[in-house]
Amino acid sequence: MLRGSRSVIYGSDAIGGVIQIFTRRYTEPGLQPRMHVGFGSNQTWERSVGLSGGDPQTRFDLSASLEDTAGFNRTRTSYPSDGDDDAYRNQAISFSLSHAFTDDLDAGINVLDNHGKSEFDNPYGRFDSVTYQAFQQQPYTHFTVSSVSSYVDARINDIWKSRVELGHSENREETQDKLSDERSVFNTYRDSLNWQNDLTLNEQNSLILGADWYEDRVNSSTALAEDSRWNRAAFIQHRFQTQYFSTELGLRRDQNQQFGGHNSWSGTLTLPVNPDNDLLLSYSEGFRAPTFNDLYYPDEFGFKNSNPNLKPETSKSYEVQWRSQLSETSRLEASLYRTDIQDAIVFASGGPQNVSSARINGVEAALKQELFGWQGSLGLAMIDPRDRDSGRTLARRARRTLSLDVDRQFDQFGVGASWQAISSSYDDPKNQHRLGGYGVLGLRASWAVNREITLSMKLDNVLDKGYNRELYQYQGQQYGYREEGRAFMVGVSWAPDI
Repeated sequence: MLRGSRSVIYGSDAIGGVIQIFTRRYTEPGLQPRMHVGFGSNQTWERSVGLSGGDPQTRFDLSASLEDTAGFNRTRTSYPSDGDDDAYRNQAISFSLSHAFTDDLDAGINVLDNHGKSEFDNPYGRFDSVTYQAFQQQPYTHFTVSSVSSYVDARINDIWKSRVELGHSENREETQDKLSDERSVFNTYRDSLNWQNDLTLNEQNSLILGADWYEDRVNSSTALAEDSRWNRAAFIQHRFQTQYFSTELGLRRDQNQQFGGHNSWSGTLTLPVNPDNDLLLSYSEGFRAPTFNDLYYPDEFGFKNSNPNLKPETSKSYEVQWRSQLSETSRLEASLYRTDIQDAIVFASGGPQNVSSARINGVEAALKQELFGWQGSLGLAMIDPRDRDSGRTLARRARRTLSLDVDRQFDQFGVGASWQAISSSYDDPKNQHRLGGYGVLGLRASWAVNREITLSMKLDNVLDKGYNRELYQYQGQQYGYREEGRAFMVGVSWAPDI
């Protein structure tokens, strides 16, 4: 995880940080099938199957999954139609294939398609502007999220490695109502191209050079002021490294068809204090154009979902970070940072809006410790997210977060627990509606019956804490969208040897 604005390499949306996830690849020769079935609270089912295989030159992975749940009632009853549970169903299939043509050239393709249905409550009802009456509703959304991407990795020579990626993604939504003929469609599409070149100039100097492009298009049942736009960018980052210090300096230039051009800079100085301790000083900038969802998603079922007058966000981040290997079994990372954001895009009950000037001061610390065979991870974050013009706290940002994870393996048995505490926050920019803080405890266990079969169990929100993450009003009263209470899931995984 990287904090702060990281637009130089990771693109225009990397305003507050980057979480980079590397999925596990099966590298064993032959075929590796797998299957998982799970059942839990609210008639929840998890089912998945997969098959991976190949040889050192060619690898593939094929998987399919089906998840569904009867759900629970997320709102206090306003209309009788809100008393129902909100079901959810998701079907997905994915496929990846890669092939190494030579030691210096490989290529691959990734395909993902998932679709389903999601029900939700509308405690406001549908308001008829002609008769001035409100009607009950039971809305639901049919959704499809799909993508296909391909890449080519080539080592041109001893110092130059190049990668080209081409992608297409779609996000399609059709929202309807069981009690009326109300219907809306909002489909977005993106084509993208990325070209990155890594140059190792010598033992101390390296360069990253590249360019990327994407084009967004939208198709909606609502007439839009804009239905397509492109963004072009070029970036460069230099890295210098010695045994005494290392530096990174980068620049990115974005040219957005709708919002014009913008430069983003970044710089990092790393000082190895000793073999076990590093001090990092960094500065970074970010640029984020509002998405088509931010700008044009239809206002439906009484909800304000978008704002066509949004401006792009820009940010500047400053950070001091300390990384320390306290012992062989203990590691500490701590950072002190500040992020200044112009025209920050925030979401509240009135829809997305810009905060002309925002500031976030924060301190974070993470400790990983092994003790008596237990693996522990403790995280603490304290922030001051502030609208600098009004002095108010930014909406839906908790000032304090504390998390603790502990796990222990006893031969074939594994046990673990997670606890997270979140302080109170405000649901609105004016800080009139407070969301209470909460703490959630989760337990988990697993048993490897043999090399092929594993049983698992987890219990979330063990203490059955009730808490809200969003508010709404009904007949002058303030209510919250309730999160799930105590819930369990048990499952069995089978990975046979063939």
